[in-house]
Amino acid sequence: MKTLHLKAPAKINYRLDVLSRRPDGYHELRMIMQRIDLCDEITITMTDTRGIRVTCDRHGVPDGPGNIAWRAADALLGLSGQAIGLDIAINKNIPVAAGLGGGSSDAATVLMGVNDLLGLALTKDQLMNIGVKLGADVPFFIFERTALAEGIGERLTPIEGIPAAWLVLVNPNIHVSTSWVYQNLQLTPDRKEYTMPRLYGTIADICAVLANDLESVTIGRFSVIEDIKKRLIDTGALGALMSGSGPTVFGIFSDEHGARRSAAKLALESDWFVTAVKTL
Repeated sequence: MKTLHLKAPAKINYRLDVLSRRPDGYHELRMIMQRIDLCDEITITMTDTRGIRVTCDRHGVPDGPGNIAWRAADALLGLSGQAIGLDIAINKNIPVAAGLGGGSSDAATVLMGVNDLLGLALTKDQLMNIGVKLGADVPFFIFERTALAEGIGERLTPIEGIPAAWLVLVNPNIHVSTSWVYQNLQLTPDRKEYTMPRLYGTIADICAVLANDLESVTIGRFSVIEDIKKRLIDTGALGALMSGSGPTVFGIFSDEHGARRSAAKLALESDWFVTAVKTL
């Protein structure tokens, strides 16, 4: 039987603006989204035993229909009409509920992998239309480019020429509910409109745009996030920001050496999840 071995990258948000609350309960967003080389590893195998089976090596991650990767496979298997089965094994390297998009990336990777495995020949646009029904970040991972994301995250415009960067990710080993963060976000009616730059030629240009409207909510409950930002700056980061709804914080460095030195120091001083990564 055919088997695919795939990597599902995490993401960070260089910027996350919450513009308004929509009538459907979602929020109108504007984000700069960047993939990084911290990846889950996914193996998809076509079998003669009908049905979908998902296993994951991380405790607490659902194995059946509660897993977004299962729902992604189910959507395409239903479209195919093929009387076969799919076994999906997920090796988690991306922290769970961490603001890094791990679940959405897993789903996007399964959509792309099953599309190839079953010979469905669906286009990226078609896969993205299926993906947005599974999760707002799923289309971005199918897009596979650094992007300005608008709407709930499904309207994607590529950002060209953004420089590669080394980052240090720090997660204080706490889980944050995205829905809780949005429910507790207070939008002010006098928000000033910010004109998003479209050109980012240097690391300094990226640092100048760093902002996340969700930080105030998550930091209000978990003050350690503010401490992590300060410690990243103290160890050489040119800028630091919480990613997504948190709690992961990233620091931007000018080179690999600086990033790895900072990561080693922070890992030695804490029991946090700390790693140096590069943008994709």
